[in-house]
Amino acid sequence: MFHFHAIFRAEPKGGYTAIVPSLPGCVSYGKTLAEAQRMIKDAIEVYVMSLMKHGEVVPTDDLSFVASIHIEEARSQRKTRAYASKATA
Repeated sequence: MFHFHAIFRAEPKGGYTAIVPSLPGCVSYGKTLAEAQRMIKDAIEVYVMSLMKHGEVVPTDDLSFVASIHIEEARSQRKTRAYASKATA
């Protein structure tokens, strides 16, 4: 059994895009969240089968976790200006 993190993003024109960061290029889409989940599961299975067929290591997310990081907009803008000032100095 393999363990992977998938990230789901609601698209502005509808539907959901799903990506698996530990499997570069493993991306799928569904009109609903449930469809996107089914589609990314299928994509992962095909990706893993291909890696195994070619004798490559299957990277997993067994030792990683997902966290949301929130940054205040004003603070990040101050840092951006500070870096820009240093770059032009």
